[in-house]
Amino acid sequence: MCTGLLAGVGAAPQDGAGTPWKVGTDPTFPPFEFRDSSTGTISGFDVQLIKEISRETGHPIELVALPFDGLIPALQSRTIDAAISSITITAQRARAVDFSRPYFQAGQAIVVRDNGPNLTSLDQLKGHRVAVQIGTTGALEASTVAGAQVTNFDSTPLALQELANGNADAVVSDVPAILYAIQQARLKGLRIAGEHLSLEYYGIATPINSALQPAINQALKTLIQNGRYAALYREWFDAAPPPLPEVAPALSQAKSPLAGLDLGVLTRNLLKGAAITLLLTVLSFAFGLLGGTGLAMVLQTPWPLAQGFCRIYIDFFRGTPMLVQLFLIYFGLPALLASLDIGFSIDRLAAAVAALSLNVAAYLAETLRSGIESIEQGQWEAADALGLSPLERMRFVIAPQAIRRVLPSLANEFITLIKDTSLAAVIGFEELFRQGQLMVATTYLAFEIYIAVALVYLVMTTSASILFKQLERRLRLPA
Repeated sequence: MCTGLLAGVGAAPQDGAGTPWKVGTDPTFPPFEFRDSSTGTISGFDVQLIKEISRETGHPIELVALPFDGLIPALQSRTIDAAISSITITAQRARAVDFSRPYFQAGQAIVVRDNGPNLTSLDQLKGHRVAVQIGTTGALEASTVAGAQVTNFDSTPLALQELANGNADAVVSDVPAILYAIQQARLKGLRIAGEHLSLEYYGIATPINSALQPAINQALKTLIQNGRYAALYREWFDAAPPPLPEVAPALSQAKSPLAGLDLGVLTRNLLKGAAITLLLTVLSFAFGLLGGTGLAMVLQTPWPLAQGFCRIYIDFFRGTPMLVQLFLIYFGLPALLASLDIGFSIDRLAAAVAALSLNVAAYLAETLRSGIESIEQGQWEAADALGLSPLERMRFVIAPQAIRRVLPSLANEFITLIKDTSLAAVIGFEELFRQGQLMVATTYLAFEIYIAVALVYLVMTTSASILFKQLERRLRLPA
């Protein structure tokens, strides 16, 4: 994984002496970039190195946190000046951005559970579940293994947690980050099975033909020659740095233009993602509607204790972010039970549907409750006069009228849920939004792909709106 350093680009050139460089980073890849728990500031080897470069060049920097897979698109749009985020120098990336001379030698490693399969090479990943961080060279390497079931996460710590929870057989990532995570993050039961599967070099990325490259390269050369780079390396890795080439071997081949967008591949991937999005939406809305109906009915009972529990449930799921609920169910619960020596894992689909359904149920409960309570008292009294039981009264008299009144609100919740399923990407679901991210990570055509993703969402939400309007017309009470 890598963290990015971004520098804002204005109308004037950014190479004048003392001109500030905005530098962004994805602080989820210790020990290279991470947030210090005591100060909340971004720290790490990369961060200290860019600060040394800042002092050497006389350009102050401003660190800005960004996701790793957004660094190269940000450089392409020239909204940043540079990116330092353990970015491996590859020929493919060099078609989209320029790289400085290498500043770190690294390689890929395979991590497995102590009691899991002993996977020591990429070829052995065939048929196994592999967790990776989206957009990294580890993800690209794993994706080339035929038959491997690769799941992309937003950070390497999440991929490692997936492995620790038993939902993956291996993680492929950079050796230094893996070692740091296992030793410092107290992830029990994990070990490196295959190390240094490749020789790679990290570089500082800038936009194509950026005026910053000469200054950055000269600063790196000076830091290496005067020993300050070696001192920084020993501080973080307790070892002498290996020799670094002036040009990464991956750049020895001539650059070729970036391949254009394959509309056929884009269409297939987005349709696949849209199908998963609709599956999540329909299942979650159905279960959420059942749960919300039950909650709304309990709230009509004369049982204070039951009403209190329902109110606590509703307040919790409406008052906390759905993203947090997804993490609690998929990552947090298995980790908690594992700490109690209770073996437990949950399927990704079950976790996503559970989190979405529980959240939706809380909102629908209030919607249905308001619909039920909006029914005139005379309707309740008429049902009682007919001798209907409380259940029959709700089924035949109150509920049909309440549903008609709250149908627009139910439609809004369904449409919102279509968009909220994108949050399932954080637990590795390759729904519509994640499919777009995966294509951007390999093509670097951010605008074209994300506008296509937005259009697919628009088609789905518009279709849902039309269907609910048709249903509303059919259920409309006669004048």
